[in-house]
Amino acid sequence: MSHQNYFVYILTNDDRHTVLYIGVTNELERRTNEHSLGRGSAFAKEYNAHKLIYFEAYPDPQGAIAREKQLKNWNRGKKETLIAKANPEWRDLIDEMHAVRPKEGAR
Repeated sequence: MSHQNYFVYILTNDDRHTVLYIGVTNELERRTNEHSLGRGSAFAKEYNAHKLIYFEAYPDPQGAIAREKQLKNWNRGKKETLIAKANPEWRDLIDEMHAVRPKEGAR
C-alpha cells in the first residue's frame, strides 16, 4: 500500500499579504498550481492569493481537515505567529514543498 500525504496550506497575495487563504488537499503541487493559474477557489482567485507561505503534512484526511478547521477559526494574529515561526520572511515555499513528511505528533 502506498503512503498518502494530505496537506493543510496557507496562501497569501504577493504584494501586501492582506489575505490569508487556508485550504486542504491531497496533492499540494497540483493544488498550488491551480491557484496560480486562477483555477483555485473563487476567494483565492478574487484576492490573487497564490503565494504558498505555510503548509503541514498529515498521513490521513481526517487529521488534515480537523487542522484546517482549527486554523480557520484562529484570529489573524495567531495565524501570523504560526507562519512567522516556520517562515519568518513569508517567502514563497513552492520550491521547498517537494520533500515533505507528516509532522510528528500531528493533531
